[in-house]
Amino acid sequence: MSTATPPVQPPRQKLRLFTILGVIFVVLILLAATIIAFKLVDKDHVTAEQQAVLEPFYTPPNPVPAAEGTVIRTEPLNVNVPGGTGFRILYTSKGPKGEPVAVSGMIFISNKPAPPGGRPVIGWAHGTVGLAPQCAPSRSENVLQDTDDWLNVAMDRGWAVASTDYLGLGTPGPKTYLIGEQEATDVVNSVRALRNFAPAEAGKRWIVWGHSQGGHSALWTGHLAKKLAPELDLIAVGAAAPAAELMVIMQNQWKGTIGWVIGPEALVAFKDHYPDRDFESIISSVGKRQLNDLNNECTTPAAIEGMTIEKFGGQFFQSSPVDSPSWAQTALAQTPPPLPSSMPLFMSEGTADTIVLSGSNALMQEEWCAAGSDMAVQWLGGVGHLQVAVASGPTFMEWAVGQFQGKKAPRNCTFPPASKPLPQVKVPAEVLAAPATQGTSNTTQAADPPPSVSASPSK
Repeated sequence: MSTATPPVQPPRQKLRLFTILGVIFVVLILLAATIIAFKLVDKDHVTAEQQAVLEPFYTPPNPVPAAEGTVIRTEPLNVNVPGGTGFRILYTSKGPKGEPVAVSGMIFISNKPAPPGGRPVIGWAHGTVGLAPQCAPSRSENVLQDTDDWLNVAMDRGWAVASTDYLGLGTPGPKTYLIGEQEATDVVNSVRALRNFAPAEAGKRWIVWGHSQGGHSALWTGHLAKKLAPELDLIAVGAAAPAAELMVIMQNQWKGTIGWVIGPEALVAFKDHYPDRDFESIISSVGKRQLNDLNNECTTPAAIEGMTIEKFGGQFFQSSPVDSPSWAQTALAQTPPPLPSSMPLFMSEGTADTIVLSGSNALMQEEWCAAGSDMAVQWLGGVGHLQVAVASGPTFMEWAVGQFQGKKAPRNCTFPPASKPLPQVKVPAEVLAAPATQGTSNTTQAADPPPSVSASPSK
């Protein structure tokens, strides 16, 4: 039986078929890109409309009430808070020059009756979100971000929660990213405002709890709260993946995508706090060109933009901040020193944290334990940075319940960290001694830590 040989397709027909398929593929790509672009434009338009509606609430009065913790205005959040009720709040805090400033935030109040003496309070300090107004948690689409698995427990316990946006984020003002004293001031005054909101029935005993940047805020609050608000009783500190070892984080992250996310925020805040220092000289040309766009975005789009530029060889920093007098001296001043043994500390960290590197907090654990800090540490295997606060929330709340009940939690410094500690950064002596304003003037200005707190040893 004979078999017929299939006809061979002429090369010209094959070429035509491939051309047609190629054109279809390009058209599909362009169509998908167009749809995505339209969706992004539409999302930006919707966000702008939503923010315009919110703007009157966030516009400070003139003058701002002088007393710290004054409730300027509140309104319901209109979100489902398990076991409680949420409010958007505008309150008085104190600015870097001692002036009254308006700061926004949220308060959450349990639906259960307040116990005698008032509700125990959690002062929540959020993590890095970006610098644009829409990034402020109280102004965002997801006001309950990072509160899963612990806010519901606080409400079930009959507690109240104060959550600051920080100065200059939800409201006008200088940017305060990683500026320890201002962060602590805003956290403390959010608790004051909660107590001044009569329906909260909040007591004076409280615990500060923060994630990432908020962990940095919480650690500084642990040092400064009694000085800033002696009428309140801060009894403990909780920090999830805290940005504690700033020099180590900068040295290991400046070349990558995280440099594009954290770098612009730190640059703007550091410039606002130390206006005569030269922070721009180590920023790349592409970084300077993108700076305005990045500071008008929240962290996710900023990270995507940074990754895109990075694929083409672009870096935000052109050299390590550790080698810059302005950056190194400022970061050292804003690095929280170990808490005293009299202030209990819960710290959680995930072994898969590639943002606030797990090795940096392994180093923190070793150094703070050696310094005598009363640390209860929870290591979470395989957990990344964005999930740490939620993943450790139930354990933190159990620990917090014990603190409010006066129970001494075990100090577990004898257990080694689950990640390998990164080496401490040795800043060259000439960098520490050089004028911080190098390149703009000959004036030497050392970076001083917040008042009444000794700086960490030179690292």
